[in-house]
This record gives sequence, C-alpha cells and structure tokens, in this order.
Amino acid sequence: MQYLLNVIHDSGENATEAEQAAIVVFNQQMKADGYWVFAGGLGVTDNATVVDNRSGGEPLVTDGPFVESKEYVVGFWIIEAPDLDVALKLAAGGSKACNRKVEVRPFL
Repeated sequence: MQYLLNVIHDSGENATEAEQAAIVVFNQQMKADGYWVFAGGLGVTDNATVVDNRSGGEPLVTDGPFVESKEYVVGFWIIEAPDLDVALKLAAGGSKACNRKVEVRPFL
C-alpha cells in the first residue's frame, strides 16, 4: 500500500546542513529497503496559488495558501509499505531525520 508522509513545519526556513545530510541518509536507506517511491520539498506558501473552478465558469485564481495556518506542509515522501505499522516507523525515522513533524496518510 502507498502512503503519503507529509512533513509539517511552522517556519519557512530551509533544513539546516545537518538536517539535509540526515534526510539524504534516510532517503538512501528507504531506497535500499524498497520503500521509496518519490519525495520532494515544497516552496514557501508565499509562492502558492489556489485555483477554484468549481463554479463551471471562469476559474478563480488567488495568491497565497488555501488556508492560513501556523504550520504547513514543507515536503513529502510517497512510500510503499506493507501496512500502517511500517509506514509509522518510517515516518518516525523521517521525522527524526528532518527534525519536523510527519503526518501519515494512506492512499485510497
């Protein structure tokens, strides 16, 4: 089953050099263990754009994040894990490596 591991942080600051090095090691281990699917970091929410085309007319395009929040997603991993217990263990390792909270969500 695939899981999304959202990295959550309360600052727009990038990872420190030590955190970046730990993330590289963590990513390499996930690849070696066969859990890795894809990962990426996200730009700050100041660069976000929201598109809402639910009305069927012209889409409404607004600058900024969808919601105002003290915390936001700054990166993610998509992993392949046999069950939630394994996904949670991987999330714990990712949280330690990047020094941020990690939310685990299964794909439907």
